[in-house]
Amino acid sequence: MRISRPTTASDWDAIERAYEQNRRRGRVVRGGSTITMQLAKNLFLSGERSYLRKGQELVIAYMIETVMTKRRILELYLNVAEWGVGVFGAEAGARHHFGVSAVQLEPWQAARMAAMLPRPRYYDANRGSPALARRTAIVGRWMGSVDPP
Repeated sequence: MRISRPTTASDWDAIERAYEQNRRRGRVVRGGSTITMQLAKNLFLSGERSYLRKGQELVIAYMIETVMTKRRILELYLNVAEWGVGVFGAEAGARHHFGVSAVQLEPWQAARMAAMLPRPRYYDANRGSPALARRTAIVGRWMGSVDPP
């Protein structure tokens, strides 16, 4: 078993920015979660937005990162992520959005699904969103420079 890297300084920076934005607004409006933290929340915690839940998420994420590789964490995350209301996992998401299995997705379709992840319920209801189109294009460009394992 390979031990994955712990949360990085840039991860902590994102969490700190989210904390500052929440403090300014007087309520929790932004989570600042890493993929591992989102996996911890999706597997073990409620969707409640509180600092207690965020602390629990951090502890569980640390434990996950000590026993799983980043690849395995991403695999699990993609298989429990919500891709629309009541649509969980990449396979169900691919069938819901494009009517094909996840392995049959065209590159632009995979990019679109990845672009939806910050707000899957919103983008499911607003499929023609210009923001989603922009994000899809950005992800598509990133995909072109990645050498899959």
